[in-house]
Amino acid sequence: MEHLPVEVVGNILSRLGAARDVVIASATCCKWREAFRKHLHTLSFNSNDWPVYRDLKISRLQILITQTIFQTTGLKGLYILMDGVDKFSASTVIAWLMYTRETLRLLVYNVQTTPNINILEICGRQKLEMLVLAHNSITGVEPNFQRFPCLKSLSLSNVSISALDLSLLLSSCQKIETLKLVNPEIAMSDAQVTVELCSPTLKSIYVEAISLDKFVLEADSIECLHLKGCALEVFELVGKGTLKHFKIDDVSVQHLDIGENFKNLEIVDISNFSIWWPKFYNIVLRSSKLRRLRLCEVVFDEEDEAVDLERIAVSFPQLTHLSLRYDYRDNIALSYLEGPSHLVNVTVLELSWTVIDEYFSLWVEGILKRFPNLKKLFIHGLISEARREDYQILVCCVQGLRHICRYIMHHMETGHCIDT
Repeated sequence: MEHLPVEVVGNILSRLGAARDVVIASATCCKWREAFRKHLHTLSFNSNDWPVYRDLKISRLQILITQTIFQTTGLKGLYILMDGVDKFSASTVIAWLMYTRETLRLLVYNVQTTPNINILEICGRQKLEMLVLAHNSITGVEPNFQRFPCLKSLSLSNVSISALDLSLLLSSCQKIETLKLVNPEIAMSDAQVTVELCSPTLKSIYVEAISLDKFVLEADSIECLHLKGCALEVFELVGKGTLKHFKIDDVSVQHLDIGENFKNLEIVDISNFSIWWPKFYNIVLRSSKLRRLRLCEVVFDEEDEAVDLERIAVSFPQLTHLSLRYDYRDNIALSYLEGPSHLVNVTVLELSWTVIDEYFSLWVEGILKRFPNLKKLFIHGLISEARREDYQILVCCVQGLRHICRYIMHHMETGHCIDT
């Protein structure tokens, strides 16, 4: 170890991350102390990593962090996450950020201060590439003075911000590619809560636990759209057909409009969602490049309609990964199996149930016959302790599952591997 260049030692210390571990390791020898001072590029203060932070007096904790940061000279990544800790002095935190901001590329910041400080004003116009903010408030965004010319990734979690400031903040990030919004507190002056965001460079957006009347996203380069646990009256995506990954989980939306050009769509993952059949048809069944399709607890407004295996086989010639959940409604599940076409490119199949009945094993057996080149099979579900008949049905299903086992053994003998 003594022959390692001091720059390499700095990289080793940086990979430790946690400030406490870095300080202890740097005490090894003079070279390691030098590496800590001159070549350390990542430092993390996280109360979850070391609960002792919560037991220290706030003045003592501030001194420890200040002494540690001020011994470094070129930090590129700084993590300050202090959950369960009293509020820090604003002047102290400002000193940390002012000392490191010229070299920082990544800042993960979750600190309560008194009074509140303006992170954007301190870190704007610098070389920051990734900014993660949590449990803070953002007010009075000034794009002309708080620009982020190098920022590519922005994450806001439990942050209080107005719809206007959010729009201005996004516009001030000239190279942003990734945006994450988790449970934001959107302040609005009008009765209708509307958020309108526009970015020509944005490629990926993740939105979780947000409640709005209207959400409009204009992004010509968007490739990944993920909505989770949201309640929206209207969601509109304005783009140029670049979307590749569309995921929606436990979302309530009355009007969903993500355009009509889905030629580049490769992954569709929909769960716990109700959708109007024509809209689903336009989104999914015209995506000839689709490689992965997951439909879990999807309820169509028109009960007579369903995405059956024949339609899937014809519509998605490049599909390799398919996930389906058993629909126990009368004759619906078995109707999925009709048709002669096989899904020859599918190698991974996931099957599950919400409520199991005597037709489940027939459904599984019928589905397997349509996948001649299957390599992996996953079957999972829950048995209700309150429903004794579920156990009786499961016992009856064993007879049908024997046929499935023989089918699996046949594939194994011909060189395929199916995991259950």
